[in-house]
Amino acid sequence: MIKKQINQNDNFDLELLNSIECNYVFNEKPQNRLIDKTNKLTDINNNKLKQLEDLKNEINSIKNCKLKENANYAIIGNGNIESQIMIIGGAPGKSEDLSNSVYTGNDGNLLEKMLIAIKIKKQNVYITYAVNYRPPDDRKPSKDEIKKYKLFLEKHISIINPKLLIMMGSTAMESLTGINSNISMERGKWKDIIVKNTSYKGIITFDPSYLLRYPENKKNSWEDLKNIRKKIEELNLNI
Repeated sequence: MIKKQINQNDNFDLELLNSIECNYVFNEKPQNRLIDKTNKLTDINNNKLKQLEDLKNEINSIKNCKLKENANYAIIGNGNIESQIMIIGGAPGKSEDLSNSVYTGNDGNLLEKMLIAIKIKKQNVYITYAVNYRPPDDRKPSKDEIKKYKLFLEKHISIINPKLLIMMGSTAMESLTGINSNISMERGKWKDIIVKNTSYKGIITFDPSYLLRYPENKKNSWEDLKNIRKKIEELNLNI
């Protein structure tokens, strides 16, 4: 006796389906869900790019700002918009204002080395500033300036929506935490940063420009970097 091979499609009772007037089409070709996910990710990124462009236009439209009047560019941000790590510096310096980019020159070289030391490529993170225009003579932004640009920084964070925020320097610290004490007392500690009802894990550390002026603090910076690497592994982040 020869056994009849059973086709899996025979499991469907087509007559029953037709009786309830549903138009079903059965296709043995598997659905390519990878394409669906890719399309969704593309839509998300396109939306981010649109929001970033809108943010840039907002910042460029600021009125009555002495910082804007004395700077060449509004330095918005550079890097991977999908990154789970967002680095926030204080404000652009002369090199950044001339190049219209974030962390260039000696500051940028040191930042790159710091990231490489914990197995992160600079191009794999997203970088911006708490204040988007270079202050005259590279002075520290005033409290009013920090407060004014905080609105834009919070919008920026919400757009990128990272898992970790790395605040480099006292200006970034003050902008997102309200703390204006000595950065040495606050660095290296994980904090919950609330932005638009969303909580982000944040850590404060020294800015590369500060480390270039005071290299004796590099040992403390290295402890912060190791702490960041540990948190990345704890959260199983793909960087």
